[in-house]
Amino acid sequence: MEYLNTYLDNIKTKNLAQANSIKNTAETIGKEYLSKFDFCSHKMGLLFGNVQSGKTGQVFGVVCKAVELGFQFFILLTTDNVALQKQTYERTERDLEQQNGFVVCSEEDEQKFRSHGVKPVIIVLKKNSKILKEWTNKLKNIDDLKGNPLFIIDDEADAASLNTKVNKNEISTINKYLREIKDLSTSSIYLQMTGTPQSLLLQSEISGWKPMFTYYFKPGKEYLGGDFFFKEKTPNFVRFIDDERDGESIAYKVIIRHLVASAQLFLSGAKVSNCLVHPSSRQDIHQQVRREFEKALSKVTFNHNEKDFVEDLKKEYDSISPNKSQKADFVDIKEKVFEMLENHNYKIVVLNSSSSDEPEECKKGCNFVIGGNSLGRGVTFDKLNTFYYTRSSKTPQADTMWQQSRIFGYDRDAGLVSLFIPENLYNLFVQINDTNDAIIKQVEEGRQPSISYAGNLRPTRMTVLDKSLLNILVGGSNYFPANPINNTYDQITKMVVRFKDDEEPASVPLKLLIEILGHFKADNFDIAGYQAMMQTELNKDPLAKGMLMVRRNRNITFGKRALLSPNDWKTTNAYANSFVLMLYQVNGHDPKLKWPKHEDLWVPNIKLPGVKNFYII
Repeated sequence: MEYLNTYLDNIKTKNLAQANSIKNTAETIGKEYLSKFDFCSHKMGLLFGNVQSGKTGQVFGVVCKAVELGFQFFILLTTDNVALQKQTYERTERDLEQQNGFVVCSEEDEQKFRSHGVKPVIIVLKKNSKILKEWTNKLKNIDDLKGNPLFIIDDEADAASLNTKVNKNEISTINKYLREIKDLSTSSIYLQMTGTPQSLLLQSEISGWKPMFTYYFKPGKEYLGGDFFFKEKTPNFVRFIDDERDGESIAYKVIIRHLVASAQLFLSGAKVSNCLVHPSSRQDIHQQVRREFEKALSKVTFNHNEKDFVEDLKKEYDSISPNKSQKADFVDIKEKVFEMLENHNYKIVVLNSSSSDEPEECKKGCNFVIGGNSLGRGVTFDKLNTFYYTRSSKTPQADTMWQQSRIFGYDRDAGLVSLFIPENLYNLFVQINDTNDAIIKQVEEGRQPSISYAGNLRPTRMTVLDKSLLNILVGGSNYFPANPINNTYDQITKMVVRFKDDEEPASVPLKLLIEILGHFKADNFDIAGYQAMMQTELNKDPLAKGMLMVRRNRNITFGKRALLSPNDWKTTNAYANSFVLMLYQVNGHDPKLKWPKHEDLWVPNIKLPGVKNFYII
């Protein structure tokens, strides 16, 4: 039986482009890896796609191809969420059992698994310690597994599967049972699946969880991902909220925007429109934000006939340009918004472990969804076009931030989306996206990915990384401290007095760059880390050089995200394999530039060599 073609035939009727993408993924993995499997070893691989870009459909194609290449026994692991496991089981049953002849088992279907006959069989299990323990014992007593390969698909493999006690020389519970299940058969393929592979790529070889091969599949054309939302040049739909006076005033603006987007959607036939509000992991903050939205909605509802409200509505209306439907007339939008307000056709839904609200409440109508950790992996919201994100952390983690934003997907409308966010958080997302793009490029080129971040942004939680083997080199492209302290301004000025403003970068000893950086201090900017990176290069080559550029009399506004001028940025990029230190003398005394101390200062910009920007294991 041609399992892959049968599966693809069903996909083609809905989306030909998606079917072609799935076919390419399945055929490539089949040819490059599955067909070369020796049926006597254990292999670890990674299927890597963008967050909410259709990984399940892709992996089902791989499963079908695997059956054609001799695999019969499959386990599909989901995150420890009852609703998500049920949803995944039902989709697997529909796509692989009803349409393709598989035997699909849920967590209670031991007998069904035993009596599968000659058909391929797949079990859908939560990564829950009790469930995994039960099935480890059940599978031990199934003789068919002893001589046949086991194919394990671990959805969100970076979330709960890794050993969280690696630095204690112990094994965490979930990881222990996954090891045991993997070893039940004489051979296996363990296919990790995620949109945030940082922790997986940083596993050590000896851990047994580092992927031996990695395959990246591109999202479809209608997907809105990191390259759409987080660009170097801030898109018009991004609203920085740093200057807002209070939470209620921000809530008011979010509400106006979402009402306009919702009216446009409903007038074009949509049944649901969601706004996502992610303020914090703390539940008391969720309730505080709920009260802010309740107050703002009450005022909007009471004052919706007033001139100011109609003007605000018109302003938002003028800013939208829907791509997936014809833009409605303002009169119709206004009437729809008035109808929604007068009939209270909107809901505030709080999703956290203490709330009685459920995700099902977000399936229809106009919704304002507030939450934190519950908005993470596996949770999806249809027609999600309005985002309000303020969650911050002293030590932010790139993979967690990326998963919890829930901003990406296929059913967003590029002409309706809006993002309300503090500028510093937006900058973090830009940096995460840049690194994601770098990882993807390296995977596509067949290179071992290097992972880089600046400041205190971490790739993942450090508990799953073997610190004894992890060499952390903080890096990226161009990085500079937001508000550096000069120690002292006069000393730095003397050190660079012979370097002229109109000169090209000068080749200088790395020791000089290290010395110059030693005259700066800055919060949330690891100057010592950059010095250590340079020192590592010096240890290899005592004569190693870097590039130094000096520019004076610069009018740079405090808090600006980009420091370098276009010409200087272009110049630094010409030295892709070198450390480049650009020193800008900024006219901080000018009150228009808003520097906190109102005095001139030097600001260092560090351009790191591309081959050295990584966390490496």
